[in-house]
Amino acid sequence: MTPQRQLVLDAVRDLGHATPERICAQVQAVAPAVNITTIYRTLDLLEKLGLVRHTHLGHGAPNYSEAEHQHVHLVCHECGAVTETPTDLMNELSSRLRGSVGFELDVTHVALSGRCRDCTQEAGA
Repeated sequence: MTPQRQLVLDAVRDLGHATPERICAQVQAVAPAVNITTIYRTLDLLEKLGLVRHTHLGHGAPNYSEAEHQHVHLVCHECGAVTETPTDLMNELSSRLRGSVGFELDVTHVALSGRCRDCTQEAGA
């Protein structure tokens, strides 16, 4: 593990969920010469090694987190809030997909779009 790769992995761990741009900003605070291309290449390598994973939470850049950080993301399409829920809530859907079409769902790589509790309550008021 090179020092630059370690800085990227440390940034992912510190930030929890972060876009490559946020990771780059954190790394550049310590190592200003590291550029965004290096960040993307390093994230790709770290993902291949099983140390990080990415999730698309919307139309923008992917968000990266540690591989052990497993949950389903709930993304409010009104306010943009992102919350997390345990992956076991997807067990029934996963079983149905496996049984009916032979599809293995990676529930740790799922982001569901909808409306959060606060926006739902505001809409109903």
